[in-house]
Amino acid sequence: MTNFIPIFPLGIVVYPGEELNLHIFEPRYKQLIADSKEGKRPFGIPAVIGNTMSEMGTLMELLEITKLYDNGEMDIKTRGIKVFRMLEIIKTVPDKLYSGAIVNYPQNYSNGNRELMEKVVAGIRRLHTILKISKTFNKADNELRSYEVAHHAGLSLEEEYELLQLMHELQRQEYLKRHLLKVVPVVTEMETLKDKIKLNGHFKNLGGFDL
Repeated sequence: MTNFIPIFPLGIVVYPGEELNLHIFEPRYKQLIADSKEGKRPFGIPAVIGNTMSEMGTLMELLEITKLYDNGEMDIKTRGIKVFRMLEIIKTVPDKLYSGAIVNYPQNYSNGNRELMEKVVAGIRRLHTILKISKTFNKADNELRSYEVAHHAGLSLEEEYELLQLMHELQRQEYLKRHLLKVVPVVTEMETLKDKIKLNGHFKNLGGFDL
């Protein structure tokens, strides 16, 4: 299925199911959100990476305008619905300040491997422990899916976009597992190095080495 959607390009990656709060201040996007509310229509957030708009993004639904300012700016709550791929960008939309795109929606398979996902979650918990981060998810660990933990796995923006392009849950789980296997040892070494640097110049209580 293809259709036209208004687009709101941002330098972030949003995943299906993710809730995103935004402050809207540009006239074109104030108009976009007003139209979205009036027509109860979704809009798209394509990822902008390196000053380039990527072809894939996430369709968003407007949940609520939480605050409307005197100058027309607004605070809004949104939620990701599904991944889209842009087929054509419509830079000029009649009578509108914002742009749009003709998009389709790739089939997205949600069946993954529970044992693999548990390893991914355990890896993220290990990463957070090393970094002394406390994170509480809205679901039990054994109910989490890749989209719900991806932002907490230490991915770069480019890597988050690579994950967005994977249309199988199993592929996303494997991607996160490989990333964590690579990054956790590096972070562990960096934390060890930091501890060594902190000790430099202080008296150390070290046992002697018996020859």
